[in-house]
Amino acid sequence: MRKQKNNRNRKRLPTEAFKIIVEKHADGYVAYPLGLKGVVVGQGDSYEQAMADVKSAIRFHIETFGKDVLDVESPVLEAFVAEAEVTM
Repeated sequence: MRKQKNNRNRKRLPTEAFKIIVEKHADGYVAYPLGLKGVVVGQGDSYEQAMADVKSAIRFHIETFGKDVLDVESPVLEAFVAEAEVTM
């Protein structure tokens, strides 16, 4: 007989939502979060790999430098990608 897991007794770890910019390049994907102080970048051959890498980098960054890296004074509400022509 299998023992059922009791999900009610499990502790939920705190989560934080971040806006992530993902760029597709000829040689793979690059992802970086908005709203963090410091440089945090993830990469991968696919979108999913880049997202997994940047999430890991965010966790490491916060564990290393503390919650002070969260830019709570100016949280990013929305992010847009725009293209503009510039005369040079």
